[in-house]
Amino acid sequence: MPGLYSIPLAGLKEARYTYEFSLGDDFFEAFEGSELKRGELTADVVLQKCSAHYELDININGQVGVICDRCLEEFFMPLSAAGRLIVRQGREWDDSDPDMVTISPEEHELDLSQFFYEYIHLALPIKRIHPDDSDGHTTCDPEMIRKLQEHTAHGEKEHDPRWDELERLSTNN
Repeated sequence: MPGLYSIPLAGLKEARYTYEFSLGDDFFEAFEGSELKRGELTADVVLQKCSAHYELDININGQVGVICDRCLEEFFMPLSAAGRLIVRQGREWDDSDPDMVTISPEEHELDLSQFFYEYIHLALPIKRIHPDDSDGHTTCDPEMIRKLQEHTAHGEKEHDPRWDELERLSTNN
């Protein structure tokens, strides 16, 4: 019996096959130490069986729960990820190339969970902040924004004469 995120390889003829996987909170719980704990995603996989290898086109769409970098509250961020994976058969498992995997001829299924996990994490933006509302105002936690503004330096900064000569050089050029 294939795993929850596996594709059976045994008995496939040279043709195109499509698979759909639902990736929810239970998917992320299986990865210990994952920064993502919640999500509602769909992974669409198109497998092309060729004579010597398999080509997989993977598209993942949905939303994941992330922590806002500004207010530290969780929010759901839309996510879209895509990848292409080539799977060939060989004597030893080899995943040194991120786009090509070598599996043993005795393998009868391919578990895609690790690939899904990596594609999702690679698609996350570096900066994760609540989106603005339709008026352009932040949707971050208002109490946290108020506290941040209290601790933000306001007013003019002190003049440092050591930078005057450099300032003159940059304005003269």
